[in-house]
Amino acid sequence: MTVALGISWKSSIKTWINASLEQGHSVESIIESLTDDGLDKEAATSAVHALLRGEMPNTSSYEYDPNPVLPDRIIHAHDRAIHALLRVEQPQLILFDNVLSGDECDQIIEMSKSRLQPSATIDPATGLFEQAENRASESCTFWLSENPLIDVVDRRISALMNCPLENGEGLQVVRYRTGGQYLHHFDFFPPNDPGSIAHLTDGGQRTATLIVYLNDVEAGGGTSFSKPGISFTPRKGQAVYFRYFNNLGQLDPATEHAGLPVGAGEKWIINKWMRRYPISR
Repeated sequence: MTVALGISWKSSIKTWINASLEQGHSVESIIESLTDDGLDKEAATSAVHALLRGEMPNTSSYEYDPNPVLPDRIIHAHDRAIHALLRVEQPQLILFDNVLSGDECDQIIEMSKSRLQPSATIDPATGLFEQAENRASESCTFWLSENPLIDVVDRRISALMNCPLENGEGLQVVRYRTGGQYLHHFDFFPPNDPGSIAHLTDGGQRTATLIVYLNDVEAGGGTSFSKPGISFTPRKGQAVYFRYFNNLGQLDPATEHAGLPVGAGEKWIINKWMRRYPISR
């Protein structure tokens, strides 16, 4: 026997699914539990996937709720005191100073050089990684806490973003050569793209990003947010935080951004993405 979803039960199921995902239960086991309780498998799958996706930008006005990052001017993040230099309320942007030391930046660059591969983006239809047409760069990803230095940086960033360590993707290091850029894009997985589901089933939707600058760029290479009209110039050790997923499950369209072309020299950054739920390792 299958059960149709009423409004009140939809709310109850949403709460139960969310709690199960937060506890680390797999998507498959949650769907199986719902079907065992009499819910049609297609309806159960749809309910879980809808929660994982989040709400598409522009389907309703994005509501700015309190930012999980502490409001203090100086944030004590794991092993380091980090200064907030600038805060923007809409969208939620923060510029941090001294997130990494100069020596840490240099070490991460050196560790990354032998691992770099041409950067890829996700095919919206299939979810597979493909050669990026809108992104000219090379990148590599470190496993969470892969070595002592990466562990310290992961824990520091987790504390700074006020997000559980296990919700974080591995650090992605990116090198842009002269002329390299990343055209305007969102960091979250587009909810209406069929290919997004493959990436959402482990960890759910991305909620926030921290971009850490690993070197001073000779010319160009800024991070530009078109809706607020703000651009950040890379400075070694500094970082830009932005949040795009609120507690209602909405996604902020004002966080569309671009990596501007590097005019001279190279640009090295770390991307750190946080997810709504723990990621299995």
